[in-house]
Amino acid sequence: MPFAFDIFKVEEPTMAFVVLLRRYNIELREAQRIIDRGRVICNGKTVVGKNQLISGNVKVLRFMPKSRGLKPIFWGNGFMVFDKPSGVLVHPKKVITPYSMLDEVRFFGGEKANGVHRIDMETSGLFLASLGREHEIKLKGMFEKKEIKKSYLAWARGNTPDEFTVDAPIKNRDDYSTNKHKVEISSEGKKAKTKFKKLLYSKDLNASLLHVEPLTGRTHQIRIHLFHVKHPILGDPLYGTSFNVAEAYLEERLSKEERIKYTGASRLMLHANTLEFKYGNRYFIKSKKGLRIKN
Repeated sequence: MPFAFDIFKVEEPTMAFVVLLRRYNIELREAQRIIDRGRVICNGKTVVGKNQLISGNVKVLRFMPKSRGLKPIFWGNGFMVFDKPSGVLVHPKKVITPYSMLDEVRFFGGEKANGVHRIDMETSGLFLASLGREHEIKLKGMFEKKEIKKSYLAWARGNTPDEFTVDAPIKNRDDYSTNKHKVEISSEGKKAKTKFKKLLYSKDLNASLLHVEPLTGRTHQIRIHLFHVKHPILGDPLYGTSFNVAEAYLEERLSKEERIKYTGASRLMLHANTLEFKYGNRYFIKSKKGLRIKN
């Protein structure tokens, strides 16, 4: 498990945040976050304030990355890029999460390295990570200002038009009693626009392989936009299935065979294929993997 206790002794009474700053060479905000999350224990009691004086036996719950051999495919000045497999979380949801991309990011980039954008667990493909806080702030800002261009590959049900654009606002749902969609198309939502181009159509699969360019960055944007035009992504257990199938998936009751039966694939057939941006030099980075359907 990546989280483990660092155990040591503090001889003289010292403010908790100072202990953390000295031991881990971190910023004050990070020390505050560790304390606020109850991850500092002194003589068996949880430390509750950054200015609390502590001495004696101290335990700090820290993220200790463990690599599974997923090396970066590209190193730049201040960043690195991974080709993420489907099924891997970008960041651990809980302390007990056994593995996430953060393990690889911190293993290869050090404890101040971080991912700088979101990518769904089941989406495969390019994942950009920063090397240090300064680069993290800059790269996240570039994503917010749409200065980093992304494209995807997706297998969608049916024979789509050759080229089409979906311009439909997206709103986060707060009621899952009628369906399990995380987002919905709504006039009350935020502007969202996606361009699609068909690369090929498979009669055997009755599915189209699409080149996808999201012009905005909303949650589940590609998934909801394709569902909206009645061409949901193969393997999508939420958008394009019944309430019962979606619920079974979320409760981890949906078998692989059932998922293939109801969605057409054993995983979400969405792949982050390219990244294009200027960061000192101009970069165009393409995934080394394709998007093959292997059930």
